[in-house]
Amino acid sequence: MTDRIFVDSNILLYLIDKSSAIKKQKVENLLSPEFLISTQVVAENISVCLKKIKLDKATTFDFARKLLSRFQTVVITPEILLKSFDISTLYQLSSWDSIIIATAMVSHCNIVYSEDMQDGLVIENTLTIRNPFKITA
Repeated sequence: MTDRIFVDSNILLYLIDKSSAIKKQKVENLLSPEFLISTQVVAENISVCLKKIKLDKATTFDFARKLLSRFQTVVITPEILLKSFDISTLYQLSSWDSIIIATAMVSHCNIVYSEDMQDGLVIENTLTIRNPFKITA
């Protein structure tokens, strides 16, 4: 079985944040055009670029455009939101993390790359959270 992978916002930020060259290189080597992101992931990246990293709008929006053209992008739907409510309640996850997970599940992914969520957590016996910075294989 080929893995179907969804990428969380916090992983993609290393592509533009200059705080860790090592993590940036690892992310560049890891990512594939077949990976999925969502409209939420793009919006979160825009917010962090503007507010935390303090990039200008032109640079930020250029980065967002590159994400949209580089990866398959899933639009958040009412179905995804409804599923996220159950995931948040069952697994005691934040609403934002639950939307990421629900999006991945509705999109038939079996892995979510995230630095913030619990590495190794399995959701509904179908989706595993992986911190790509802990993967040694």
